[in-house]
Amino acid sequence: MNAGKISVYVIAYNEEAKLRDCLESVKWAGEIVVADSFSTDKTVEIARQYTDKIVEIKFEGFGKLRNEALKHLSNEWVLSVDSDERVTPELRDELLSLMEKGPECDAYLVPRKTHFMGRWIRHCGWYPDFRQPQFFNKNKMKYSDQLVHETYELDGRLGRLKGHVLQFPFTDLGQYLKKMDRYSDLRAREMHSKGKKFSVLNLIVNPLAMFFRMFVAKLGFLDGREGLVLSYLYAYYTAIKYIKLWEKETPVK
Repeated sequence: MNAGKISVYVIAYNEEAKLRDCLESVKWAGEIVVADSFSTDKTVEIARQYTDKIVEIKFEGFGKLRNEALKHLSNEWVLSVDSDERVTPELRDELLSLMEKGPECDAYLVPRKTHFMGRWIRHCGWYPDFRQPQFFNKNKMKYSDQLVHETYELDGRLGRLKGHVLQFPFTDLGQYLKKMDRYSDLRAREMHSKGKKFSVLNLIVNPLAMFFRMFVAKLGFLDGREGLVLSYLYAYYTAIKYIKLWEKETPVK
């Protein structure tokens, strides 16, 4: 087995309800590093049951957080897992086999299945959700410094794996709304810092476009009521981030 050649890093902040299942799914790895942003719940206490490599990193955006976490890993090959994700046995076996043969690429996209309101979402643009590589050579890839929805830069070949990561992002609607509030604030801050200006047209058109893209173009209607709710919530998120941008442009009286 070549598990010892793989480092896993997990970013976390107040994820006591999800972290244990995440770490259980990667305890086979040679190294686990938990990058915590000064959680106030039992996140760190749970993490210590799986690893002594816990680093506290001030949150200044997801891109910077991930790049900082990479500095604390001993191995060249890295598996990136968020605290609301689980690595399937199939993906584990595929990674070990890959390390046995020797990777042919420098980074690999991993298909992700996401659970929402009691259903695995297969459409809405949520599956297979190849947003960024989750298994990669840390000397060949780095993340952008974006506050949220960070991208990546890869100096090498990109491949795809077959094994899945499972994601359980929201335990209930309340948690979704809290996360949406945080992410929309980060996105509004980023847009404002880059000089993007609020317009009523964006507030009207972009949420509608988001709903159409997810529910119609990305076949969200095939996910039934859950697809409808998810598309609506993302349209709402899109509207909120533009309203927050408007708020940042409005002088405080």
